[in-house]
Amino acid sequence: MTLTFIQNMGGASLLLFLIFGILYTIFWIYCLVDVLRSEFKDPNMKIIWIVILLFAQGIGPIVYLAMGKSTKITNYS
Repeated sequence: MTLTFIQNMGGASLLLFLIFGILYTIFWIYCLVDVLRSEFKDPNMKIIWIVILLFAQGIGPIVYLAMGKSTKITNYS
């Protein structure tokens, strides 16, 4: 079933899905690296954000960028 769906897609649609998938993967890796390199107000927040990014892959990075900044320690030096 899936194979026939892919075979019936046009080249432009397949290319669009491929580009979207690559960009989303880069976005997800950026968020994961940002969590690993950041310091948080609560030490448990790092683990919580990693779990959210790993198990809620569809919306995890979007939620992290929207809400994660308020849980970080900001050092402007």
